[in-house]
Amino acid sequence: MGADSAASKGIYIASAEGDTGKSTVALGLLSLLSATGGRVGVFRPISRAATGERDYILDLLIEHDSVDIPYEECIGVTYEQVHDDPDGAIAEIVDRFHAVEQHCDRVVIIGSDYTDVGNPSELSYNARIAANLSAPIVLALKAADRSPVEIHALAENLLTEIALAHASTVALVANRCDPDQLVVIGKELEKIGLPTWCLPEQPLLVAPTMDELMSALGAQMYSGDTDLLDREALTVMVGGMTAEHILERLTDGMVVITPADRSDVLLALVNANTAQGFPRLSGIILNGGLRPHPMIEALVRGLKPTLPIITCDYGTYDTARTAAHTRGRLGAGSARKIDAAMALVEEYIDHDAVLRVLDVGTPSVLTPQMFEYGLSARARSDRKHIVLPEGNDDRILRAAARLLRRNVAELTLLGDPAAVTTRAAELDLDLDGAAIIDPTTSEHLEQFAEQYTELRKHRGMTIDRAAEIVRDVSYFGTLMVHTGLADGMVSGAVHTTAHTIRPAFEIIKTKPGVSTVSSVFFMCLADRVLAYGDCAVVPDPTAEQLADIAISSAQTAAQFGIDPRVAMLSYSTGASGSGADVDKVRVATELVRSREPDVLVEGPIQYDAAVEPSVAATKMPDSAVAGRATVLIFPDLNTGNNTYKAVQRSAGAVAIGPVLQGLNKPINDLSRGALVSDIVNTVAITAIQAQTDGGVQ
Repeated sequence: MGADSAASKGIYIASAEGDTGKSTVALGLLSLLSATGGRVGVFRPISRAATGERDYILDLLIEHDSVDIPYEECIGVTYEQVHDDPDGAIAEIVDRFHAVEQHCDRVVIIGSDYTDVGNPSELSYNARIAANLSAPIVLALKAADRSPVEIHALAENLLTEIALAHASTVALVANRCDPDQLVVIGKELEKIGLPTWCLPEQPLLVAPTMDELMSALGAQMYSGDTDLLDREALTVMVGGMTAEHILERLTDGMVVITPADRSDVLLALVNANTAQGFPRLSGIILNGGLRPHPMIEALVRGLKPTLPIITCDYGTYDTARTAAHTRGRLGAGSARKIDAAMALVEEYIDHDAVLRVLDVGTPSVLTPQMFEYGLSARARSDRKHIVLPEGNDDRILRAAARLLRRNVAELTLLGDPAAVTTRAAELDLDLDGAAIIDPTTSEHLEQFAEQYTELRKHRGMTIDRAAEIVRDVSYFGTLMVHTGLADGMVSGAVHTTAHTIRPAFEIIKTKPGVSTVSSVFFMCLADRVLAYGDCAVVPDPTAEQLADIAISSAQTAAQFGIDPRVAMLSYSTGASGSGADVDKVRVATELVRSREPDVLVEGPIQYDAAVEPSVAATKMPDSAVAGRATVLIFPDLNTGNNTYKAVQRSAGAVAIGPVLQGLNKPINDLSRGALVSDIVNTVAITAIQAQTDGGVQ
């Protein structure tokens, strides 16, 4: 047996059969644990690595853990080793697990998949492994096609089997439940006396992509956009009837199987997929080893469909059977599946309860994972309405789909509704929960023009000029925030910073007592999150502006869970230097102290003395900020912008921002190189700002 269980760092995710959705449970628990701080790793006791195929579940989880351990070191043994010497395999697993454990505070351990061993004793073997690793088991149950009573009976039997192997089970997760039976299943499993969570069936998680269907059928690409082969086939239909009856039965995400010589069906499907009012398909499978007639081929080429069309040699029956039995994988590249899995866990598994069950203590540091998890959780707790003016950008659409799926915010996208809807369908994104407004035809144009004219009348604004200006997406979105139709705005993926924030200066304006709009970046380092200001807005601040930036940055840091200790940075520390640049920082520091006496601030101070305790002990031993600074204020934009980028690239920090501060209502700018995750984080930040500032009533 292993060491005393109280010292265990591992949590063992086990199941008794395939298709339980164990990877969904593992991904969710990994995310929850990572959000608590510390170093969280993953381990796969038994892997199919010897076959030359990478373990897709391990690849998925390594993408989301918080330690840097090579893939090969996260594997115990192969299935072949288990077959040849079960006891020797366990000894090898224990040795390799402890090597991983040395680098981690917690380890998520993923049991075997029932694809290679696949026998009635496999759960017992997994339980033996868990016992030898002193790892408590979270048991994943497959609820699909089972009644609540059957699920209860299954759980009782499996718990007995685990106990006979001297392992302990600390929680049950009934996965793939009938959504209408969630409460009943939960009450039935409560009788067992263990913490239990029930996850509803999510068709997307088990749906194969077109690429997976193509591989299973040995098919070839005939036509369409290869980038859309990652779309999931939610349902499969054999198109053996007449074209009009096929069209009546189409649904979003469907794949239609039809012989290649059914020209009427092929043309009807290609045209329906682009027509307004028809569902968006995931693909077409042309079976029978045939190709369309040359004239039909020419017509299809002329239509230039993006819809993936593949061809295979199987007959209709074998094609349909293979397609129906091909199960999709939750892999590292499955962005939609990952979002869906995370959304399930966040909605149906209580974060605090999991931490109690797994005996995870309160973290002493703020890690990037904790910070990002906290953003989404806080935004979800009081959902706000955010407008995204750049509805024509794929990154915005992907971020919007993720935000909606995870209930982070209510959204409005600006753009041509037909174009936005069509592109979202091509990308297989569900934007049903978002409003889509065309600023050029909106019913609000007249009202916005009148309001903008009034706001800018001192500049000679006329109603005719205003009517043109408010059609611009940045002005339209800003006016939505100004009038209370939205709580905040996020833009800048396509537009410049000036294009994003100029309307805010003109319309939203600054908060009372604040004369400077500035920004911070949240710099997520390995063991802490710092706020850098200002790195994006004010080129060469005066002493008064620098004080404004420091006060606003301290408030922003506190708003996001960072205890503000402000360092006013300069090239000298304390009274050691002189000159105009140092004097500006010295004056700004005194202004902060006089205006906000409760804010801990130090300056002038050099960066190393601000963040490194050993340097601070020499240069400023009596300072409450030196060596412990969390908010770092740069003397000018040149220094700030270059420093944040240097830290981002050289130290591997995650930079979230810029987060604008000082405005009456939250407007935030994106980098034009923003990733989807950057957009998601910025929307969550904007929503949290709206919670504090007061949003739509």
